[in-house]
Amino acid sequence: MRFKGLDLNLLVALDALMTERNLTAAARKIHLSQPAMSAAVARLRTYFGDELFTMRGRELVPTPRAEGLAAPIREALLHIQLSIISRDAFDPAQSSRRFRIILSDFMTIVFFRRIIDRVAREAPAVRFELLPFSDEHDELLRRGEVDFLVFPELFMSSAHPKATLFEETLVCVGCRTNKQLSRQLTVEKYMSMGHVAAKFGRALRPNIEEWFLLEHGLKRRIEVVVQGFSMIPPVLVDTVRIGTMPLRLAKHFEKQMLLKIVEPPLPLPSFTEAVQWPAAKNTDPASIWMRRIILQEAANMASAHEAVRHRRHC
Repeated sequence: MRFKGLDLNLLVALDALMTERNLTAAARKIHLSQPAMSAAVARLRTYFGDELFTMRGRELVPTPRAEGLAAPIREALLHIQLSIISRDAFDPAQSSRRFRIILSDFMTIVFFRRIIDRVAREAPAVRFELLPFSDEHDELLRRGEVDFLVFPELFMSSAHPKATLFEETLVCVGCRTNKQLSRQLTVEKYMSMGHVAAKFGRALRPNIEEWFLLEHGLKRRIEVVVQGFSMIPPVLVDTVRIGTMPLRLAKHFEKQMLLKIVEPPLPLPSFTEAVQWPAAKNTDPASIWMRRIILQEAANMASAHEAVRHRRHC
């Protein structure tokens, strides 16, 4: 189909090229042969009067003109998908929808498994693809390539809608045989001990407690860096190292291994876990259904946590 001289199929090709940055992968994504994709590139260059891509090895490097086209084309295609192609009523019991969600190992273990169990009962054909933290999560949201982000609200942008889930606190952990880890841990002892720290993404971004310490001019002796909070407890076993991690996750591992949990000697900030979704999918019935389940399960978990705290203080 042509619109003012432009074959609209070429926009699908350009979107795939911008996403994959590789001719063969882009062709495979939209079910074209490689010669057909090469022809599409030639036609795009002619229409826009720009090279659009240069080659660096096997990678396609977009020109400024291509970069400028990427966002409006992706938004237009996403709008067509959500407003025209997917306008049928969403029936969870019959749907085989796949939800792509970026979240931490912490939230997978202590929270999202609840969602998976519930959805298995209510919508048995619905599938999940749980993805690790990405340095480009905002771009993936904008492109509609993920359905949800689930992580601390302070790391989320204001460009997309979001909702809070629950509050979480940080605690210090170590092996129960670690005699250096006392219940009344001092700041001096905390700073002098070897630490296992979780960092995220290819850039190894610090987690919340490290930001807090750096802001106060404090630097721990980090001896081991791991790729998620759930890797901290196994690395601590039979050592004199300590770590800092979310309380709910520490409680989860306390039941499985020789883990000691103590209060941190510094007033480490609590944080709010939240869920965020693409603005373009705000009215998508499937997204609305999944958001309702996520928020309900978060409220249930928060209520159960408060009930346990109340019993301990009575």
